[in-house]
Amino acid sequence: MRLITKSRTVPIELLLLRSIRARQKVSEKIENQVHTLEKGFIGETWFDQRLESLSLDCLILNDLLLETNNTHYQIDSLLISRRKIHIFEVKNYEGDYVVNGDRWQSSSSGIEIKNPLLQLTRSESLFRQLLQQLRSDFTIESHLVFINPEFYLYQASPNLPIIFPSQLKRFICSLNAQPSRLVERHHTLAKNLLSQHIKKSPYSIVPAYNFDEFAKGILCSVCWSGFMVSGSQHKLTCRKCGNVEDIKTAILRSVKELKILFPDIRISTKTIFDWCNTVKDKRTIRKVLANNYNYVSLGKYSYYEFKE
Repeated sequence: MRLITKSRTVPIELLLLRSIRARQKVSEKIENQVHTLEKGFIGETWFDQRLESLSLDCLILNDLLLETNNTHYQIDSLLISRRKIHIFEVKNYEGDYVVNGDRWQSSSSGIEIKNPLLQLTRSESLFRQLLQQLRSDFTIESHLVFINPEFYLYQASPNLPIIFPSQLKRFICSLNAQPSRLVERHHTLAKNLLSQHIKKSPYSIVPAYNFDEFAKGILCSVCWSGFMVSGSQHKLTCRKCGNVEDIKTAILRSVKELKILFPDIRISTKTIFDWCNTVKDKRTIRKVLANNYNYVSLGKYSYYEFKE
């Protein structure tokens, strides 16, 4: 039975950049970074959906950020089965590429890109060292997964550890055909790896920002570029993509967004009223906060805390 012990979530860097880009002008470098992160996350969720057909007894850990011998590395998906550990590096590339030795380049523009196999080899080597430190003797098998059906790679050796979109179904079937019954040591390893996970990446690229300079309003949870406007008494509508959302849900989501951007800020009715902007009735804000957060009474400095 497939058991996900670490679910995939939207990267904190992407959450921050979505908000910053929508609320203030950013550089082309940041725009490109958002695009790269969005595309990568979409590809990883596609891969997760394909793994839903897994039936073998295994543990899956997603988005592991680890450090071994003072070197950071990320593993998109890690699968622990009875016999071995599978490491997956997922790429959502589009278009035609050609391999020439260790060089990878676009067949149309000739622009060279980073060789993802080198990244995979590096991660595997560091992870093997980590297993040695944890006194674990599992066999490791690494895979570079190209998830986008609009991708093609010319001159790739069949011996490379690559899984193309058309091969993924067969690969999953081959995993399901293997006998796999997990025991305590598999779960112990998963717990140890989770304890090694680093929550904040040292490589995040986030521009400077402050509350006063941000455009205020409730961002759309679908397009992340449009602001919501009042559609009816209890609904808000994105003026860019037309997405409709319940006011209560939108307010609570905006509070979480604010706390991600400003972890130390105190949640008060006035602060959320100013932040949301779209909701013109403070009583609506106060009611939502009172029903969903703990109230800390400090006179005019009163605020709300997340419930445990």
